[in-house]
Amino acid sequence: MPVIVLEARDFASPLFLVRTWEVLSSCTTFSLVASLEYSELNEDPSHRQCLNRFRIFCMFTWCFFFTITLLIHILSIIQFHSLIPISWKNLTVTVAVLGALMCFSASVVFPWIIMAHQKVWPRPVAAAVASCLTFLAYTSESYVLRTQAHEQRGYMSSMPGLLKILQLWGGCQMILLVVDAVHTPSGVHSWQLWVSGVSYSVCALMSFVTLVVILGDCAGRCLLPFDRFLTGFSLIGVLLYMVATVLCFTKILQLEDLGQNNSEVLVIMETLVASITLLAYTVDLAFSIKLLCDRNHASTNT
Repeated sequence: MPVIVLEARDFASPLFLVRTWEVLSSCTTFSLVASLEYSELNEDPSHRQCLNRFRIFCMFTWCFFFTITLLIHILSIIQFHSLIPISWKNLTVTVAVLGALMCFSASVVFPWIIMAHQKVWPRPVAAAVASCLTFLAYTSESYVLRTQAHEQRGYMSSMPGLLKILQLWGGCQMILLVVDAVHTPSGVHSWQLWVSGVSYSVCALMSFVTLVVILGDCAGRCLLPFDRFLTGFSLIGVLLYMVATVLCFTKILQLEDLGQNNSEVLVIMETLVASITLLAYTVDLAFSIKLLCDRNHASTNT
C-alpha cells in the first residue's frame, strides 16, 4: 500500500501546528525537569515526603502525552490512521482534552510542590512556563477539534463524552492523592482511606472501560444496550463519589482538630477534585436518563 503524505497546505493547518506545539513544549518540559538538581527542588519539610510521588506523576504526564501525541502526529502525516482498528475521531479528542486536564494538574503541582521556593532558579521556572504552554497547546487542540464540522466529530466531542473524560481525569487525581495519604502519617482512620481508595478505583476502572469500548467501537457488541450500561455506571459513580466527598469533609474536620495543616491542604485538594468529579457524574447521569427517556418515548410512538 503506498504511503499518502499530507499536502503542502496541510502543514500550515491549525491542527498540524498545534500538535507540533504540543510535542515541542512537552518534550522541553520533561527534559528540563529531568535535568533538575537536588538544590533546585523544594526543601520544605512538609512537602518532602510527597515530592517524589508528585514528581513521578508530573514526569509520567508529560512523557505519556508527548509519546501518544507524537504517534498521532506521525500517523496523521502519513495517513495511516485508517488502518488502526479504533475510532480515530474519538481518540484524537480524548487525547487532547485529557492531555489538557492532566497537564493543567501538572502545571499546578510542579510549581507548588516540586520546584524550590527558597531561591529562584532558571530551569524550574522555565519548566513551569513550558508546562503551562503544554496545557495551552492541548487546550487549543481541543478547541480546534470541537469546532470541526459535525461529520468529523465523534461521540467524545459531545457533552456526555467530555464529561466521561473529566471523570477519568478525576479518578486519576484521586488515586494519586489517596496513595499519598496512605504514605503520609496523619490522623485519618485507615478505614476511611480504604473506602475512599476503593470508591475512586472502581469509578476510574468504569471510566477506563467505557473509554476503551467507545474508542474500539465495541458498543454494539455489549449484551445489554450500551446506553443502559452508561446510565448504570453514572449512577454508581454518583453514589460512590457522594460517599467519598462526605468522607473528605470528615477528614478535614478531623485534621483541623489534630492541627495537621500540611495534610489538610492535600485533603482540601482531594475534596475539590472529588466535588468536581461528582458534579460531572451527576450531569452525565442526567444526560443518560434523558437519552433513555427520549428513546423509550420514540419507540412507544412507533
